[in-house]
Amino acid sequence: MTISRRRFQAAVLGMAGMVLSPWGRLGPTPTRAEEDCADRPIKVLLIGKDRDHPPGTHEYMDECRMLAACLTRIEGVEAVVSNGWPTDPAILDGVSTIFLYTAVGGDVLFKDPARRVEMQRLLDRGCGLVSIHWSTGVSDGEPAEAQLAALGGTFDTSYSKLKFATAILRKVDPDHPIGRGWNDFEMHDEFYLELKYAQGIRPLIAVELDGVTHTLGWTLERPNGGRSFGFVCGHFHENFVNDNYRGILLNAILWTAGREVPAEGAPKAVTAEELTLSPDPRRGTK
Repeated sequence: MTISRRRFQAAVLGMAGMVLSPWGRLGPTPTRAEEDCADRPIKVLLIGKDRDHPPGTHEYMDECRMLAACLTRIEGVEAVVSNGWPTDPAILDGVSTIFLYTAVGGDVLFKDPARRVEMQRLLDRGCGLVSIHWSTGVSDGEPAEAQLAALGGTFDTSYSKLKFATAILRKVDPDHPIGRGWNDFEMHDEFYLELKYAQGIRPLIAVELDGVTHTLGWTLERPNGGRSFGFVCGHFHENFVNDNYRGILLNAILWTAGREVPAEGAPKAVTAEELTLSPDPRRGTK
């Protein structure tokens, strides 16, 4: 089954005004926040974790370090990488946005009651949030409710599905700042499908699989002015090598931090060294 690009975009954007809220209500998409500042100093916290998947997949810390290298080349941007939630509370001071690439990210942020309070404090003051791939996962109950309100989407294998496939990622909201500097592109990944979405999300990236259109990336502008971006892709390291994919993440980090995204997209150049994975004993490396 094939559909035209215009029909594809219309189908996905139509979801934006008819999405399920945490309380079961349907509602319209909120208006976009005011324009961003081009030179606002921002602090980005990138949270990863130790490896827990086969080599070349879920390379949490290496991908966080690579993105941090890109960010620190932008004037006025400070990037801090943490293995897990920071043990030093001072690291959270002045954080503009949190980028999360970890296992069951909703639990990292919201499962522990004390941390849930701490995270809510950050969100209440407008801290941004970017969660990719397994970071969109969360346990049922209070953590799921908190993540749905904060991120706008939750992945849970009790109702969501997984599919490895090669497909074209399409930009369905081309006017959004996160859509700058990249075009539709083909990618092989482990796609998370049929997530639960909150009221007011704005679908940004979608894919057609087996004749069905699925949202892969979305934005949420929270009532307090904070911004969030969820994106289910990110299983393979090779996808972080892709300029388009890397550009999406960097744009999202800037946008959620309230920093203007350049017309050509965030700078995303990387060195060969930055793309090289760190030694992994499971590969027999030294």
